[in-house]
Order: sequence, then structure tokens, then C-alpha cells
Amino acid sequence: MTAALGTALDPPTLRTLPDAVAANVATALARTRSRMMAVVKADGYGHGALAVARAAVAAGVDWLGTTEVAQALALRAAGLTVPILTWLNPSGVDAQAAAAGQIDVAVGSVDALEALGGAPVRVHLHLDTGMAREGCPVGEWDTLVEAARRGGVRVVGLMGHLPLADRADPAANAPAVARLRAAGRALVRAGFAAPLTHLAATSATLTDPSTHFDLVRVGAGLVGIDPSGTVGLRGAASLTAPVTHSTTVGAGTPVGYGGTQVTARRTNLAVVPLGYADGIPRELSPEAAVAIHGRRHRVVGRVSMDQLVVDTGDRRVSPGTTATVFGPGGGETPTIHDWARWAGTIPHTIVTGIGPRVRRTIA
Repeated sequence: MTAALGTALDPPTLRTLPDAVAANVATALARTRSRMMAVVKADGYGHGALAVARAAVAAGVDWLGTTEVAQALALRAAGLTVPILTWLNPSGVDAQAAAAGQIDVAVGSVDALEALGGAPVRVHLHLDTGMAREGCPVGEWDTLVEAARRGGVRVVGLMGHLPLADRADPAANAPAVARLRAAGRALVRAGFAAPLTHLAATSATLTDPSTHFDLVRVGAGLVGIDPSGTVGLRGAASLTAPVTHSTTVGAGTPVGYGGTQVTARRTNLAVVPLGYADGIPRELSPEAAVAIHGRRHRVVGRVSMDQLVVDTGDRRVSPGTTATVFGPGGGETPTIHDWARWAGTIPHTIVTGIGPRVRRTIA
């Protein structure tokens, strides 16, 4: 059974759910007295930066965060006026553009500070609070503060990252909290006004109020991911695709490249046009499944570049029937957490890995 030539099928589609983003913002806001930044890096964790940002701001978020100035300027061009902070900036910082767009920039070294060239940009000094990944080492903090003082930079913020927040253990976060507090005191001693201070990301926002300071940064939590695994959040997207081919096979039929899986009985197979080029993990546990007509059907054989095969048992599925790869949860629909478990990874990689061939829409 195949679709008739020329028959139009709905393409594979990732649908962002703004109501779920709003619900997740409400959950996070209920756990803090601080203001909140919605971090929409990696195109809003694969859900669309603008869609997620708009939903978050409408739900009460005060700030937005991106990894590059260009991403922040795109949000400005779309009409978002709340404060925006950008950090990482792998292509460097266009300081004049940042200043003109009223984009704050995080700075974690003297070199990065000097690269701003004296532009009137608002700066958040970035301390390495224990990850050795980004930010100024504690031993070089006084040098950075002095360079900021002599350079006449407008320092408005102070930030760090928590290396162990996913443990949901305040004792594990305490050293980073102490380092950031000490850095803030050094700024004030140098003559700066008390900065807007922020350290907590999603996990700490949900589990450790001692890390909240003036502002918390929620990114993964916006789309339903709590890395601490302690709070139930709503998935903010669904990924669907049409069945494009179905067939009935006998017992002993090898499926897919290499024939790594062989049918144990007479059964029906359905092809779904999503593969590893679209972000479906190639290596999956035998439990991996999609939902069709409200029932889970397991993926069989190897995931190909452009398609996967599911075993629909005694039900032969017509081409054009919708298969739901993941959704916000409930019933038999798999979630991004299910897919992360089946692939031996974290849900972040599932949602950020969906490829450009998949159509994006907003519910």
C-alpha cells in the first residue's frame, strides 16, 4: 500500500506550543522571588527563538538571553523591547551594534573588555565560578575589575554559572555562591554600583533559592526540560510526520540496512520520513517508538538517513496517517525525555538536533 503519485502529504513538522512555554515560566516564577531571564539560545532550544521569547515575555519574563549579538538584534527587529544579555559571542562582539540595539554584553577577560573599543555598551562581568569553561578566573578578578574601572566601562551586571546545579543540592552550589558574592564585594569596593547579579539557570531556579540573587536564567526549562529531574514541566513541542509507505511481511523478514532486526511473526511495517539527517538518533534502544492512532509502535531496524520503520503489528496503516515522534506528554505519545533515554543522551540534544528539513509551525 503506497500513497498515490502526486498525493500531497503533510510534511514532517515540529510544532511549538506557546501555552506550554507559558506554563513552564509560571512554574519557575512560583519558585523564585527574583526576576527571570528567558535564555533562547540554540534557536530557543530548537523550538524557535522568537516564538519562545514572545511566549516567555507574555508570561512575565523580564529579560532575554542569547549567545550572539546578531541573535539579540533579530529579537529587537521583531519588536521585543525587554533587556537582552548576550554572552559567548563566538564571532566576536560588534560593540557599536550592541550599544545601538541596547544589548548588554557579558565580558570575562581583559582582552574581551578591550575588544569593545570603548563603545557605550552595558557590560556584565563574568566570573568563572567553578567550571573552567568561560568567565574570568577568580585569581584574575581584581585585574579585570581594575581594567573595567580604568576603561570607564558601564558595568551593570555580574554573572557566573553553576557547575553542579543538576544535583539539586544546595551544598554543592555553595562554593560558587560564595565566589560570586566575593566578586560582587570587590566590584563595590572598586567604586561600581551594586551590579545586577545572576548565577542560577533552570536547575537551581527550581531547586535552590540561595543561588537566585537578583535574576535567574531559565533556558531548557522553558521548553520542558528540568536537568535536575525534580520538577515536572510541560514539553513545548510536538514532532509529527506522515506514514509514506506500509507493507505486510512474513516472519523472518530482515528490516533495514544490514538486516540487524528480523521480524518474529507476520506483521505490518510503516515507513516514516524522518531519519538521522533530521535529528532522529541512529543508535536507539529496542523500546524506541512513535505513536500512531493513540498507540505506541516500536521502531525496527536501523534508522536511515531519511526514514525509519515502525512495526504496527496487526494494524496496516494507510499512507498519510500521522505518526507522532514526540509530544508534550500524556497517553501513549512519547516525550523528548523518552527519546533521550532511548538514545542514551539528554533531552537537550533531541530538541536542538531537529534538522532544517523539518517544517516549523506554532500552535
